[in-house]
Amino acid sequence: MPRIQFQPVTEARLHDLARFSQCHGKFRYCSCMRWRMTSSEYRRSSKAERVEALTALVRAGTPVGILAYCEGMPVGWCSIAPRESYAALERYRALPRVDDAAVWSVVCLFVDRHYRRQGLTGQLLRAAVDYARAQGAPAVEGYPVAPDAASYTYMGTPETYRRAGFVDVTPAGQNRIVMRYTFEA
Repeated sequence: MPRIQFQPVTEARLHDLARFSQCHGKFRYCSCMRWRMTSSEYRRSSKAERVEALTALVRAGTPVGILAYCEGMPVGWCSIAPRESYAALERYRALPRVDDAAVWSVVCLFVDRHYRRQGLTGQLLRAAVDYARAQGAPAVEGYPVAPDAASYTYMGTPETYRRAGFVDVTPAGQNRIVMRYTFEA
């Protein structure tokens, strides 16, 4: 695979986010707003409104994620931000907070079909961890699902998280997996 670079989405990179969105209909459909909006807000919103909502967050300087680039073309996306910026995640009973740590959360990993099965998802996850660390996050959480899961599959697999150094911190009795990468003080 050619050399991949990773960059946080900032206002200067909005054109790249738009280009990635235009090329990937499944990404564009939710524009990674599924976890950022409450469920009722999401249901009432249109695809165009979700695209604009993500753009507005970027323009406001809110962390939303990183893009993976191959030869200048955006080919991958990881949604990573402080957990409290994900309104639906904060309300989702199946994934309550494990503790009071000010974690950042990974809620989506999306790779262009031409770059899948080459390890890019793991690279994206490691780059997201580096980004969160640079922003002062004490820890990063992910909520992976089994590869054959019928539910939301864009959250990655447990094995991808393990290979990136995450450990399982799922509370006893909880069905949804929580994996965490904690930075040393």
